[in-house]
Amino acid sequence: MSNVLTNLIKQQLERYGNEREAFSTIDVAGKRLVPTTWAQLSSDVDNVAAALAVLGVEPGNMIASFTGNCAEFIITDFACYRNRAVPVAIYATSSPEQVSYIVRDAGAKLIFVGDAGHYRIARDIISECPTLSKIIIINQYVELDADDTDSLRFSELVELGSRADASVHATVALRTAEAMPDDIATLIYTSGTTGEPKGAILTQDNFSAALAIHHQRLDTISDEDTSVCFLPLCHIFERAWTYFCLSKGIRVAINNNPREIQTALPIACPSCMCSVPRFWEKAYTAIMEKLAGMKGMMKKLVDRALKVGARRNLEYVRLGLRVPRTLEMEYKLYDRLVFSKVRRTIGIQDRNFFPTAGAPLSSAIVEFLHTIGINIVIGYGLSETTATVSCFPSIGYEIGSVGTPMPEVQVKIGPNNEILVKGPTVMHGYYGRPEENAKVFTEDGWFRTGDAGLFDHTGALVLTERIKDLFKTSNGKYIAPQAIESRLGQDRYIEQVAVIGDQRKYVTAIIIPAFDALKAYAHEHGIDFANLEELVKNSEIRRFIGERIETLQKGLAGFEKIKRFTLLPKEFTIENGELTNTLKIRRRAINERYANEIEAMYG
Repeated sequence: MSNVLTNLIKQQLERYGNEREAFSTIDVAGKRLVPTTWAQLSSDVDNVAAALAVLGVEPGNMIASFTGNCAEFIITDFACYRNRAVPVAIYATSSPEQVSYIVRDAGAKLIFVGDAGHYRIARDIISECPTLSKIIIINQYVELDADDTDSLRFSELVELGSRADASVHATVALRTAEAMPDDIATLIYTSGTTGEPKGAILTQDNFSAALAIHHQRLDTISDEDTSVCFLPLCHIFERAWTYFCLSKGIRVAINNNPREIQTALPIACPSCMCSVPRFWEKAYTAIMEKLAGMKGMMKKLVDRALKVGARRNLEYVRLGLRVPRTLEMEYKLYDRLVFSKVRRTIGIQDRNFFPTAGAPLSSAIVEFLHTIGINIVIGYGLSETTATVSCFPSIGYEIGSVGTPMPEVQVKIGPNNEILVKGPTVMHGYYGRPEENAKVFTEDGWFRTGDAGLFDHTGALVLTERIKDLFKTSNGKYIAPQAIESRLGQDRYIEQVAVIGDQRKYVTAIIIPAFDALKAYAHEHGIDFANLEELVKNSEIRRFIGERIETLQKGLAGFEKIKRFTLLPKEFTIENGELTNTLKIRRRAINERYANEIEAMYG
């Protein structure tokens, strides 16, 4: 199997020529896209690859990237591949302790940093990281410390490479030619919901296999599509998806600031984009809020449109059946009058393919999005499997599942209903963790995902819970907290939920309200409050949220239902250690931090 990543940029330059756009950066302030051609990308990669060689980077050296999404992130990755070096991405939101840990664990030789905050952390930790010799600063406006002799600006790095002599370029060319399929492509550090993060070893042949099976499965997208890159490139989902887009010739629009995604989408007009459920949950609640305010003829029009959309897209298109002519005509009318306008409010006009993974997404939301013509493709994967294990097929997908296994990826259900995976995309183990590797692989080579699931009657994979998240009440009933949290997450007044109940008599929850929506409700109903603390303690607000929770829990068994809840006046954050860098709940941290509030619910 060839090293797809090592030669990808030059191959695409030969395919598309000098003028074709490879990717662009979204300039939100200027409301425009700033393009980078394949010729410019190839030149930048050549220069940075040469500069890395000048700085003493050798094959197998680890190169850390501590930055948000940017063009330089992609350039650095592919410059590393040209040298057979290993890019190691660190989340832009990581603490100094986390950055220091990963740099030391990987033994990184250089670190690329994004802004002034990243630079400050790198400067503070360099003395405790013996392998770290140089800091490369991406943001040109970062002011360097007066005594800093360890840093170089990215623009200076490019200049260094452009001035490199022929022998340096010959060295890089030789390294590229000698690249092997089992070279380490990258280390993807797990987010560490429990214990220390571990670096999953993904090789060049892991990525070659991943790209090949995605080209085979995802046959409805082409190089005429446009994608927006807004999830962190540190995460395997966005990283692998962006590599796939580049390999497919899909134009990628890079969003530098995730907080500006709603402004960025109308500028980029993506026809495909990977995302996490929370993005769609927020879009859904915003849409439903607008629909709830409609009355009279407009409400009747929308209700009819939703019935037609559901029938056409779920009963016919989903199953690959021919849509009756009259239904198709009616759908086109409602698509023009209603659905296109709804999609435009999200920032999606051309809609083709929107892969979504990382956590459960309510079936009601999935059905609604398909109804209005947004092709949400639910999938399942892990860092350790080079992203996708399974996803919706283009025809015959089952809502409530995570689709069918990808080509060449084997999936089976093991003891305790654990999902086991084997195939060419499975990692080669955790870096420097022989004991962990012995635990995570079965004797016959199956990777233990830690997720529980089953296959339904159609052969689709259904996730039931993250095994380590499962807990048992004192009455002996097993609870899957993520499933309950997913239900509550679709409510417009609820932002975050942590379900509690391990070894307790009943299930409770700590809930972070959607503060803007809740404040608006309070104002509309004459509920006075001086601050958020007063708002969440208000008895009328508690009654209101309690009623919504009860409605959302319909269909759950009695022992699964939340009996009591606590509203908090502030969000869970990464900085406080309550969320991982991928925004997953750190249950142990929440149980410890809010021990008093939890005990009060069982008093």
